Amino acid sequence: MAQRIVIDPVTRIEGHAKITIQLDDEGGVVDARFHVTEFRGFEKFCEGRPLGEMPGITGRVCGICPVSHLLASAKAGDQILAVSIPPAAEKLRRLMNLGQIIQSHALSFFHLSSPDLLLGFDADPAKRNIFGLIAAQPDLARSGIRLRQFGQEIIELLGGKKIHPAWAVPGGVRAPLSEEGRKRIIQWLPEVRKTSLEALKLFKSLLKKHKAETQIFGNFSSLFMGLVAADGGWEHYGGKLRFMDGSGNILADQIDPATYHEHIGEATEKASYLKSPYYRPLGYPDGMYRVGPLARLNICEHFGTPIADEELAGFKRHGRGAVTSSFMYHYARLVEIIAGIERIEQMMDDPDLLSNNLRADAGINKLEGVGVSEAPRGTLFHHYQVDENGLIKKVNLLIATGQNNLAMNRTVDQIARHYIKGKTVSEPMLNRVEAGIRAFDPCLSCSTHAVGQMPLHVQVLDAAGAVVNEVTRG
Repeated sequence: MAQRIVIDPVTRIEGHAKITIQLDDEGGVVDARFHVTEFRGFEKFCEGRPLGEMPGITGRVCGICPVSHLLASAKAGDQILAVSIPPAAEKLRRLMNLGQIIQSHALSFFHLSSPDLLLGFDADPAKRNIFGLIAAQPDLARSGIRLRQFGQEIIELLGGKKIHPAWAVPGGVRAPLSEEGRKRIIQWLPEVRKTSLEALKLFKSLLKKHKAETQIFGNFSSLFMGLVAADGGWEHYGGKLRFMDGSGNILADQIDPATYHEHIGEATEKASYLKSPYYRPLGYPDGMYRVGPLARLNICEHFGTPIADEELAGFKRHGRGAVTSSFMYHYARLVEIIAGIERIEQMMDDPDLLSNNLRADAGINKLEGVGVSEAPRGTLFHHYQVDENGLIKKVNLLIATGQNNLAMNRTVDQIARHYIKGKTVSEPMLNRVEAGIRAFDPCLSCSTHAVGQMPLHVQVLDAAGAVVNEVTRG
């Protein structure tokens, strides 16, 4: 009889979700779905708030990457004020975003995914977590914690605190980097450069061990989208949008982010609170695209820093046109960490970082604005409409994880079809299905996260709803 497997909750991700897997009478997978089961409501309850409050409010969307929302919101405000912010303010925003990318990628790789990659997908689940990693490889775990601390300290040195800094505002930023802060960042650089290079070397050495996962974990052709500079270089704060297909062909380039809605449609599914964006010219769901580190490395032509450029060339050799395996998100994160560190090194002698010319003052000059920035997980859009007094009338937030929604569902389905045969449910099989989602590092609520192993209860039901098998952990 037909059966249904439910994984609830999915573990080692930011937020709460579940996975359902539908089997046929012979025990083969006929469908698999990723469901986001929480609702935040930011788009609605921001209505009526003053524009100047929006960076501080929307930064609370996410406790892991508040900087991403802070910057996208401030950029939307820049458009509504119709100002060009001072050069020093843009450089400082870029510096904070690099710190954000580094700290978030370090969390994803060392804390959430390394237990699978280093201890093994089949390892004892009681030990397959950050605490097990600390016990097995204490030096590596400590280095990962320190690398994340570096990114967080950059955020704190600029914004006054590591989480939810009220620093970027429409028109610029509130404060510069201090000379003491600049010296502190410089002191960190040799250590974090060493850690990032060692981590990437380790991951590349594991690719042969995880060859099967590379082939199965979300390995399919799709579109890729993100920001690029005018010369096609890697971009994380400014630039224009580029769409590329799975063969490496550029479908659309140098798109003004303010016109994103002309190129990106937003569908909804009854089974999830997460939106399902798609590339309009191909329709829904054929216009599935991926964002984030994997997409950014696929669409960019260079980083403009020596080590990252060398590593980018090596990364691209793993694909034909584009690297299509979602397992390689891990690889791309580590390359981006290196690129971020190199760019920070290049910035440290810039006197603008210490400047007090940080803000352009203006009133409400436009009634609509779109702010776009690259969050660690992908391209983030904040779209605001205001009245003449600057009160918010409408908000649309297009989050990176939502843009990966179709691809995450495809990944779950691909992994489930490979590993699930019949009603017998093994914990390592469940972990592989979850790990396919963890490769995307989804950010669902992102304001809270449980460290370690969350409880997991899986039931296999027959068509009448009777429990025929059950697995519980935690």
